[in-house]
Amino acid sequence: MNFLNRRQFLHLAAIAAAVPSISRFAQAQAYPARPVRIIVPFAPAGATDIVARLVAQELSERLGQQFVVENRPGGGGNIGTEAAVKAVADGYTLVVLGNSNAINATLYGKLSFDLLRDVAPVAGFIRSPMIIGINPSLPVHSIPEFVAYAKANPGRVSMASGGVGTGGHMAGELFKMMAGIDLVHVPYRGEGPAIADLVGGQVQFGFSTLSACIAFIRTGKLRALAVSTRTRWGTVPDVPAAAEFLPGYDVAAWFGLAAPGNTPADMIKKLNREVNAALADVKLKSRLADLGSEPLTLTPDAFRQHIANEVEQWAKVVKFSGAKLE
Repeated sequence: MNFLNRRQFLHLAAIAAAVPSISRFAQAQAYPARPVRIIVPFAPAGATDIVARLVAQELSERLGQQFVVENRPGGGGNIGTEAAVKAVADGYTLVVLGNSNAINATLYGKLSFDLLRDVAPVAGFIRSPMIIGINPSLPVHSIPEFVAYAKANPGRVSMASGGVGTGGHMAGELFKMMAGIDLVHVPYRGEGPAIADLVGGQVQFGFSTLSACIAFIRTGKLRALAVSTRTRWGTVPDVPAAAEFLPGYDVAAWFGLAAPGNTPADMIKKLNREVNAALADVKLKSRLADLGSEPLTLTPDAFRQHIANEVEQWAKVVKFSGAKLE
């Protein structure tokens, strides 16, 4: 029987140890080798779905494989997110995350997944302000005037939202908390009905996405008191930022891409690079600007920290509001 000498043994052992890393490297280089599914945990035609489809088209063109959007609505975004979390972590199932996921981490008492533990952040997509708007019949024209009016009429001013625990509801609760005012929350089944009643005067105050209410602002059917972000927004430059009157107030709707936990790091890096390159494209930036949004260009680590910060912020607001799902 032939025996390997020590040098031969060490050489072969080194080759064997390198094979898995070479295999992973080759896999990442070839990725994607087949169509990739992007789960959008909301119904078609909403802002999340529209942005996801714009980015998916760019990724399909850049990487030579189809990135197919699959809508899996329900449970405030939890059903689609859970489906992605439980998928094989091979880079071929991705999911779009947003504000709702950060809110749900506290709002829902029992989830089958941990947002910070079980997903691998890939890249940001966009951020967009909300509009703090009122029905024009209300005799105020600024945030300080509105706060004074609400304090003089505690519990008599109604605040519309698209539902309990939605971004608009939580943005309003944070506003109440920081301004020290008492508003009556009126939840609707979606942002559209909430805006319709705000325009119609059935409710007086609310937070709405810029893309959903900009037409009503331009026609004078809604009065914009402020944008919800820390600074003014280019789409509506004459509308002040809430932070000009409530220092530290800063809320933006955001979306980004994530994968199941344990997805190979090389695949995540490749996706991050391609998403960020797509967001830098002039045509896509123009499309996003038309939606009242700007690119949210982040590394995977920075996106993870962004999500963690959002979970922490909204946990405090959910507890303050006492919001409960029926």
